[in-house]
Amino acid sequence: MEKLRQTLRVRKERAILVAAVLRVPDGPEDLAELTALAESAGAVVVDRFQQKIRTINPATYIGKGKANELAGRVRRFKADVVVFDNDLSPGQIRELEEIIKIKVLDRSELILDIFATRAKTRQAKLQVELAQLEYTYPRLARMWSHLDSVAGAGGGTAAGAVGGIGTRGPGEQQLEIDRRLVSKRITELKRELVNIDKRRIREINARRGLFKICLVGYTNAGKSTLLNTLTNAGVFVEDRLFATLDTRTRKWTPRRGADVLVSDTIGFVKKLPHQLVASFKATLEEAVNADLLLHIVDVASPDALQQIESVNSVLKEIGCAQRPILEVFNKVDIVRRIGDFEMLQTLFPDAVCISAKTGYGLEKLNEAVAARYRGNELLLRVASSQSNGKVQSFLRAHGQILNEQYQDSSVLIDAKLGRNQLPDLKRLGPEAIQIIEA
Repeated sequence: MEKLRQTLRVRKERAILVAAVLRVPDGPEDLAELTALAESAGAVVVDRFQQKIRTINPATYIGKGKANELAGRVRRFKADVVVFDNDLSPGQIRELEEIIKIKVLDRSELILDIFATRAKTRQAKLQVELAQLEYTYPRLARMWSHLDSVAGAGGGTAAGAVGGIGTRGPGEQQLEIDRRLVSKRITELKRELVNIDKRRIREINARRGLFKICLVGYTNAGKSTLLNTLTNAGVFVEDRLFATLDTRTRKWTPRRGADVLVSDTIGFVKKLPHQLVASFKATLEEAVNADLLLHIVDVASPDALQQIESVNSVLKEIGCAQRPILEVFNKVDIVRRIGDFEMLQTLFPDAVCISAKTGYGLEKLNEAVAARYRGNELLLRVASSQSNGKVQSFLRAHGQILNEQYQDSSVLIDAKLGRNQLPDLKRLGPEAIQIIEA
């Protein structure tokens, strides 16, 4: 099967999709997302094969009988590749390829392939290569058929005698050579990414004192479209999964005096490969350090609730479960299943409904974000020197001045200000700050 594994890309190939699930009351798993993933990778889906199984077959996952049935479908539809909506072991891939005689990919390998075609920047390319190698490393023994023994350095006889003292013996298996090369490359990539990560962390640390917002959500939920609408960022947008992989950060002013930084992130899917989560740790660092996460939800999708759960699962995995989150229901202009939409509104009563494409609801989003930016509003009495104009300017820009009393060289100001802006006010050095009402 060596020839089957020489190309790991799915491009303009005829694909059969397979979903095998354990017996559950909800019935067979929908293949809509796997279809979108396969099409994003450039495949033409010619058939879908859903199979309920009682237990996972250790050899072929779906059992030999179903594997033979699948082989018949492959011949009938002249397929080039079979894509499983499951993660398969190296042995299962090998056994399936022996039976059906064409290339078999699992879900993780397909997603890794899509990421490889989408990576544009140096950092994204390194992250994807690292994820692919970490996925490949434990599979080397079963993916390749050239694992013959290599004779000692001289290599001419069975004992390797020509190599001289120290090089004689049965030699080294090709598998060990492959593993050593892959391991060496993984080390190199991690070292280079550490240097990139340090630069990114310095960038993030330089933003201390600024309110940071991160857009998170399922892939193709409309995060990049929203970023463009809010900030004119000019981020590439296309109606496909994983259209963008690189983080973009832009300034946004939802309300006067409320200057924030908003960042886009890669989209999530259910069962996102752990190798990708680990490799894109620096990219996802934007979410970890955000003051507010805007969870963008495609409410026009029939699987919106499951997508919300998948995103929350990834957020928990990267350590963001406790970050403040505001759900943003996007694409409300094309909602068809009104009952499902109303259920989501009941489950998430604080969610803001918008259409990033048409601009509907953006004013409400501005208000909601500005309120989170300010925090609970405080009524303050601030004493400051008249020569310290920064205090008055700050209160006018970020709060509401209610009254001013000038006494000698000082000024006494009654003002409303968000709790989150109180530390910034203190740094300007007023003579005294009294909280009158919280």
